[in-house]
Amino acid sequence: MNLRRLIALTKKDLKKTTREPAVLFLLILFPIMITIVFGLAFGGIGGGGATSFDVGLLNLDTASPEAAWSNAFIGNLTDSEVFVIQNYADNGTGQSALLQGNLDAFIVVPEGFGSSIASYYGSPFDPSAWENTTIGLYVDSGSIIAVSAIPPLVQEVLMRAIFGSDAMEIGLPVEIGSPALVESSTLTQWDFMAPGIFAFAAIFLTMIVAQSMTYERDQGLLKRLRTTPMSSADYLVSQTLSYMIIAVVQVVLVLASSFAIGYRPGIGLAGVIFTFAITLAFSLVAIGFGLIAATLSKSADAATGISFAFIMPQMFLGTFMPLGGATEAIAKFIPSKYVTDALTTLFLRGAPITTPAIWVDLAIVTVVGFLLVLVGVALFERYGSR
Repeated sequence: MNLRRLIALTKKDLKKTTREPAVLFLLILFPIMITIVFGLAFGGIGGGGATSFDVGLLNLDTASPEAAWSNAFIGNLTDSEVFVIQNYADNGTGQSALLQGNLDAFIVVPEGFGSSIASYYGSPFDPSAWENTTIGLYVDSGSIIAVSAIPPLVQEVLMRAIFGSDAMEIGLPVEIGSPALVESSTLTQWDFMAPGIFAFAAIFLTMIVAQSMTYERDQGLLKRLRTTPMSSADYLVSQTLSYMIIAVVQVVLVLASSFAIGYRPGIGLAGVIFTFAITLAFSLVAIGFGLIAATLSKSADAATGISFAFIMPQMFLGTFMPLGGATEAIAKFIPSKYVTDALTTLFLRGAPITTPAIWVDLAIVTVVGFLLVLVGVALFERYGSR
């Protein structure tokens, strides 16, 4: 293997990449776009800040002698930091606002609400003497958060209106610590997605490698190179080096884009170096799969489709997609999953760089990467370079 030829070939491959708009977009601009778009789209979800719901309210119990009870209930709703109350004069207008997505929920306080509570206090142990009423609660079915959160919150407000803030306190030998002593999480959905972005961006190296190798074979470039002093090792190693350099650039772009939109993983210099290391190791995985796809492909167009047989499992089972059950078990055989797990341990769990688990993940990705490259080179040399 000649070092000078190796450097020249690597430069050639990098120049070719920068001169192909489609390749340049997929490898360079695409990581920036997905980082910024996903970061902005999911950066405000689950941030531990004050969540509020727009709730419409129709009070039909204003003329009751026991209207103080409905006023107490409405006052508790209004005082709550969770609900932003909008009063409506009739049911149709409120339902229409809910249907159009202008409200998260619509509450109707029924006529006789106060009398119902008064009847309870008149005979608390005789349900037959109670005047039963039902509060109308309509929730936006298009919001899973509203559907799950609003009903129990309204129930809590109702209990406080009827029994007061201290009515549910019962003397027990075990007590729950004050919520004020527990720091709520400030993590957003983007924090959970960010570790998978690094693997997600590098996955598409598989397709570019397969297309590039197949195209150069179809154009007869490989045959012409065989007439020069260049060896097959020079060519294949230069290809690997050029795409590993691109992987480094991708890490830089993802980190820079993340910081530009306010993401601060707090991993320190050692964590950044580890991020580069495991992404470089994963680039070997992508290159190996690309060589295998090139071997199986009869043309550059076919290489695209075959590449996705390797890309899709890693994209959906090894990046930021939620897993469970059978998919969790299958993901253990997906290299990108170990990249995401290692960076999740660093970024989210705040583990030190000496944590054994992340080095095990790095070792797995590295070994798999080298094996795939060796297999890919052997297959391409024997079957794919003709």
